[in-house]
Amino acid sequence: MHASAEVLAAATAARLVTRIVDIQTASGSASLVLTGGRIGTAVLHELANTQAATAVDWRRLNIYWGDERFLPSGHPERNETQARRALLDHVGVDPAQVYPMGASDGPWGDDPDAAAHSYEELLLSRRRPEDRGPAPSFDICCLGIGEDGHVASVFPGSPAVYETERAVTGVRGSPKPPPTRITMTLPAIRCAAEVWLIASGTEKAAAVTMALRGAGEVQMPAAGATGRRRTLWLLDRAAAAKLPTELLGR
Repeated sequence: MHASAEVLAAATAARLVTRIVDIQTASGSASLVLTGGRIGTAVLHELANTQAATAVDWRRLNIYWGDERFLPSGHPERNETQARRALLDHVGVDPAQVYPMGASDGPWGDDPDAAAHSYEELLLSRRRPEDRGPAPSFDICCLGIGEDGHVASVFPGSPAVYETERAVTGVRGSPKPPPTRITMTLPAIRCAAEVWLIASGTEKAAAVTMALRGAGEVQMPAAGATGRRRTLWLLDRAAAAKLPTELLGR
C-alpha cells in the first residue's frame, strides 16, 4: 500500500524495471501486457523517466495490450496512443515486437469482432510448445480496475465475462465510453505468469475490497484476474481504505 497515486505509480514502475530485468537475465527476453487508464498511463510515464529503465533491454521486450478502444489509429483515447506518448516513443523498443490491437480504420473496417479474431490469431501464433491456454504465457500482465470491478474491457455481467474459450473478443455497448472495444478475456489474462492489479483512488476502494474478499468474477471481473504463479495487488492508501486488516498484506 502506497501513500498516494503518484507514489504508487513510481513504485510500480521501479518494481516493473526490476522484474523485467530479472526475467531477461534468466530467459533472454520478456513479455509485458500493458493497461490503459489514468494509473496505468502514469506508471508508463514514471517508467520512461526513471534512470533505472536503462537497465531494461527494450529490444528484447514483447509488448501486448489487454484491451483497446476501437477508434482510429493515433486517436488520443486509444491505449496504444497513450502508451506510445508516455513510454514507447522514448525507449528503444523493437517495433516488430510491439503488438497493438486493431483500429477502426484498419483492414477490419468497423467490425471489432474481426479485429478481435485477428489479435487472437496473433496470440495463438505467439504461444510456445509448453503453453497450454488460449494465449501465450505472458511474463507480466498489468491491469487497472474500474469502479465497477471491470478489468481490461471485461465488464460485470457482460458477454465477455462469460467467455471461457476465446482469448480475445469484441465488445459492443460498453457501459464506459467509447462503447466499442476489443479485450482479452479472463482465460487469456489467466495465462500470464504474473497478474499485477493496480488501483488508486477512493472510488476504487469498494471494488478492490469485494474482489479480494472472494466476489464472483461475473459480478466482479477483477476477482477472476489471477496469474498462474502470482497475483499482485498494487494499491494506494485510498484504494485500500475499505480493506479489512487481514487483507492488507496481500
